Amino acid sequence: MTSDVTPPATPSTTPPAAPAVPSAATRVDAHHHLWDLSLRPQTWLDPPEMAPIRRDFALSDYASATAGTGIGRSVLVQVLGDATETREFLALAERSHTVAAVVGWADLTRPDLADELAALAASPGGALLRAIRHLVQGEPDPRWLARDDVRRGLRQVAEAGLAYDLLVLPHQLPAAIETVRALPELTFVLDHLAKPPIAAGGIDPWAGLIRELAAEPNVTAKLSGLITEAAWDDWNAAALRPYVDVALDAFGPSRLMFGSDWPVCLLAGSLPLWTETVSALLTDAGLTAAEQEAVFRETATRVYRLEE
Repeated sequence: MTSDVTPPATPSTTPPAAPAVPSAATRVDAHHHLWDLSLRPQTWLDPPEMAPIRRDFALSDYASATAGTGIGRSVLVQVLGDATETREFLALAERSHTVAAVVGWADLTRPDLADELAALAASPGGALLRAIRHLVQGEPDPRWLARDDVRRGLRQVAEAGLAYDLLVLPHQLPAAIETVRALPELTFVLDHLAKPPIAAGGIDPWAGLIRELAAEPNVTAKLSGLITEAAWDDWNAAALRPYVDVALDAFGPSRLMFGSDWPVCLLAGSLPLWTETVSALLTDAGLTAAEQEAVFRETATRVYRLEE
């Protein structure tokens, strides 16, 4: 390997200028995953269309995927409803220079949830646990979030000083809105904008429900997972713009954060392509540099307490 630094041909008496650090170097990816299929099977990867991502994805792969994007810190998000996976992610984050926070999993309905959350916090890397998530999108009951045992668990998440990532589908938004209103003490983060029907070209009633959810001050949202809701092999920024515009209007840049949803995004496009697409959409929407900085760094830093 050759050096990328060329020494000057002649000595210079002018002090070298400090290297310029582009503002993009502080970007935060607020949503990505990792998995090792030798540790635990991922049955959701069994369908044929999932073949492109049916392999291991390690932190070294993520480092390669983010090269040149300006992403310097990330939030690692649970994949399975498995507390062991969460513990492994926390231990990995503790050794990582990139992963600055973990969104883990815990059974919200267990009577001893407070003890489980305390045990996670006390495990290696536990100080990096910043939120809990459950795969609500897979629950057959559209009002699962409104159950008494679930809301009791969500209150314990708030008492533990953690946020809660909302992974819901559009038809589950009414229960999510009710739950957010019932728990003003808990910070909610909406993943993937509740997966709008982009491929079908529909926007209502999703748009109205998003605006209703965003009216609650304890909710932020991620610009993530949108290209896999579009036609995987036939999408462009114009197809995504109506949905991003709704999110910008409803939440504003100070309550939106960028997320790659890597490696799931690979089904429809690369991480750099998604990053560039979000940047272009924000620019086209007329966001200032400071507002784009909020989406690419400040919101995630604040909500997931990345400076601690």
